[in-house]
Amino acid sequence: MRISTRGYGLLVAGVLLLAAGFAFGYPELAALGSAAVVALAGAVAFVAWKPQLTVDRVADPDRVTRGEPSVVTLGIANASRLFGATLVARDRVRPGRPPRPDGAGQATAADVSAVPVPLVRLRAGATTGVTYPVPTRRRGVIEVGPLEVSRRDPLGLVSAVRTYGDATAVWVRPRTHTIAAVPVGLSRSMDGRVDRVPHGSITFAALREYVVGDDLRHVHWRTSARVGQLMVREHVDTSLPRVVVLLDDRMSAHAPGANDESTFEAACEAAASVLVAAYREDVHAELYLVSGAAAAVRRGAVGPVLDLLAEADLTMDADLSTAAERLRVRRVGDTLVYLTGPRNDDDLGVVAGLRGAYPSIIAGTFASVPDAEQSGSKTAESGLATISGLLVVGASDGAEFAAAWDGVRAW
Repeated sequence: MRISTRGYGLLVAGVLLLAAGFAFGYPELAALGSAAVVALAGAVAFVAWKPQLTVDRVADPDRVTRGEPSVVTLGIANASRLFGATLVARDRVRPGRPPRPDGAGQATAADVSAVPVPLVRLRAGATTGVTYPVPTRRRGVIEVGPLEVSRRDPLGLVSAVRTYGDATAVWVRPRTHTIAAVPVGLSRSMDGRVDRVPHGSITFAALREYVVGDDLRHVHWRTSARVGQLMVREHVDTSLPRVVVLLDDRMSAHAPGANDESTFEAACEAAASVLVAAYREDVHAELYLVSGAAAAVRRGAVGPVLDLLAEADLTMDADLSTAAERLRVRRVGDTLVYLTGPRNDDDLGVVAGLRGAYPSIIAGTFASVPDAEQSGSKTAESGLATISGLLVVGASDGAEFAAAWDGVRAW
């Protein structure tokens, strides 16, 4: 609850009039002062009433590719049995806005938009609703809600803002560009280039929750008894090709680009393109960020890795050497795809040091086009090159990366 400047002025005037009326014996002044104080007290009581509202919010769909439509349907019901309501309400939408390397891309309060919701004469037990589109122009996680209801007295002395309902998230994933094939490293399946068995049957990989259809012979009963739910052993066939995508999310590794974005957006699109191509080819693929977050394409689902790409932000606390050592120790694949910003020979040297653990390493570098008029021309770093013993695919955006990737004849 907040008292306005007019309310504070009326309160001060009322107190002074009361004091002057009683001090100098002027009942008229005392009456005016009393009226002012009573008006403020009445305004507080008016605003203190809390309407009984229930809010139901649904985003359809809640996961989209950048630029695709998503719609929020908001339903509001007056749960009171006696009182109607005439209120000012708005639904807050915080658009996904990934940061730029210079810090200028951070989301601020000015980026939060408000969608007005009509709550005029909402009778007791009545329901109203509104539908509005979600801005999906930028990659990120868009937070929608909660509903803010403002209540103010007729004199404008006191106001209060209350929130109703929970917030809903919409994941805006990066665009994907068609890639014809993915590298399969030095491993080959006995049944062809790629085995169609999704989990393998040789080496234990991890424990996970039971899903209907799993073989009960793989249930790990001791762990299931400890955690209170069925847990099954997941195995992988180490002879199958495994692709690892290392996405560089260090702020120092990227440069500002056009349209208030950075080369990190192009790297995210390239990562999504490679992972979706691996999913299409039934190649096991995992995504790792230099900052430490990870997700994998498991059980025929590519959604978790695309969600991680939607959530990814640039950070100043990541170290490439630490991430490389982590991949060296774990050795989670036989083909490594490293995606970063403008070409940095020192960083490529660090990744090249993983050749003992990963027989095949490809690096993707992205240099921004400084001028919109040059968007149709290639940068000096575009194309294919061999640096520090690595195959380097240079591009300015995700589409150019996909074209250069398909130009490699080795896969």
